[in-house]
Amino acid sequence: MDAPDSSQRMIPVGRLHGAFGVRGEVKLESYTDPARAIARYQPWTLRDARGVERACEGAKVREGAKGLIATLPGITDRDAADALRGTEVLVPRAALPPTAPGEFYWVDLEGLRVVNLEGVDFGRVAYLFDNGANQVLVAQGDRERMIPFVQPDYVRAVDLAAGVVTVDWDAEF
Repeated sequence: MDAPDSSQRMIPVGRLHGAFGVRGEVKLESYTDPARAIARYQPWTLRDARGVERACEGAKVREGAKGLIATLPGITDRDAADALRGTEVLVPRAALPPTAPGEFYWVDLEGLRVVNLEGVDFGRVAYLFDNGANQVLVAQGDRERMIPFVQPDYVRAVDLAAGVVTVDWDAEF
């Protein structure tokens, strides 16, 4: 079975947090930088907590006092908006702008092999997360390792073409 085209891989760019007001608007958390850029990456795919997906084209996004507010086609009252609480906003990887040389999206790192300077294979990048102090790369292989994504201190090289992340990390950690 062939691997899916990574440019068509759906990635989360935001989450809906329920109703805002009574006219069907929803509170929108954006993972994009800047936050309002989420409006440029349409059409969206909305995935609810059960994994059910539906297309959403033509969403309008505005800034509110405490964050982003979205108006979605077909959502016209508070009950319909509140039913979207927890829904993920996804777009194909290809919808994101190209990266500058030496830059990458976290999603591009998932699945890459992780090796340390001595050549010890730590497995593959399962995911990354932000702990507030820095980003953390989670490698899963013989066991799970959480490596601070701090360049060049711990992450020495990212070679997307070769599919390898080289880290300065003791195999015993």
